[in-house]
Amino acid sequence: MFPYRGNQELKVRKSVSQTIRAGGTPREVSGAQSIHRATILLRAIASRGRAGSRLVDLARHAKLTRPTVHRILKCLMADDVVMQDARTRRYLLGSLIFELGLAAAPQFNLRQICDPSLRRIAAKTGDTVFLIARSGVDAVCIERIEGNFPIKALTLDVGTRRPLGVGAGGMALLAPLPEDQIEDIVAGNATRLKEHGNLNVPTLMSQIRRAKELGYALNDRQETPGAISLGLAIMNPYGHPYAAISIGAISSRMTGERQKEVAAVLRTEVRLLEKLLGEAAHP
Repeated sequence: MFPYRGNQELKVRKSVSQTIRAGGTPREVSGAQSIHRATILLRAIASRGRAGSRLVDLARHAKLTRPTVHRILKCLMADDVVMQDARTRRYLLGSLIFELGLAAAPQFNLRQICDPSLRRIAAKTGDTVFLIARSGVDAVCIERIEGNFPIKALTLDVGTRRPLGVGAGGMALLAPLPEDQIEDIVAGNATRLKEHGNLNVPTLMSQIRRAKELGYALNDRQETPGAISLGLAIMNPYGHPYAAISIGAISSRMTGERQKEVAAVLRTEVRLLEKLLGEAAHP
C-alpha cells in the first residue's frame, strides 16, 4: 500500500491516519469532497434510524458548518435520497435509498448465503442470532433470527447502525484488524461511543484486547443491562473481516461454561461460511 521506505513511509502513514481520524479522505481523492461529505451525512442519518437526525447533530458529526450541511441535504432531498419530517424537522433516508437497495440486493446476497447457518445457530442455542456487516466505521445489523427460548434478547433491529466496536458483532469486526487501524477507527468514533451506555475509548480498547485473548468478542458491559452477547467475525479469503455473527441472550443463560459452548457453535458455522463465501468469490 505504501511504496515508500523509512521516514518518508512514516510520514505517508501518519498523514493517512490523521485524515481518517478527521473523517476525511486521502488527498488523492480530494476532488470528490462533496460526494464524500454527502456519504458521511447519509451514514450519520442512517445511524439514527427512524428517529431521524437534527441539522446541528449532522453538522457536528461531519465537522462541517450548518450552511454547508444544509446545502448538501437540500441537494439530496431534491433527488429523494434524503427526506425531512415536516413535524420534527429531522432528516431521514429517502425513498431512493430503498429503491437502490432493492437493485443492489442480488449482487450482495450475504443474507441468503448466511441464512441456513443463522437458523442452525438459533435452533442449537435457542437464542437470538444477528448478522452484522461493516459499513465504513460502522456496523449494520442486516438480519436477525430468533431462537425458541421464551425470554429473548432483542437488542438490535435489522437496519440498526452503530459505531464499530459497539456490541459483540461490531467488536468482532474490529478486533481482527491491524492495531493501527483499530486505533484510528476507535479514535474517530470516540465522540459517538458515549451514546451507547457511556462507552469510552479505554473501555472499548480493553474489550478488544479481551476478544483477541478469548478468540471471540464478549459484550457483557455495553448498552443492554441483563443481556450478554458473543460475536465472531467471518473472514474473507484475504484474511479481512467481511461480516460477523453474534448471539444475544439474557445474562443468566450466559454462564462462563455456556459462553464456551456457544462460541464453539458459532465457530463451526463461521468456518463453513468462510468456505462458502470463498467459493462464491472464486467460482
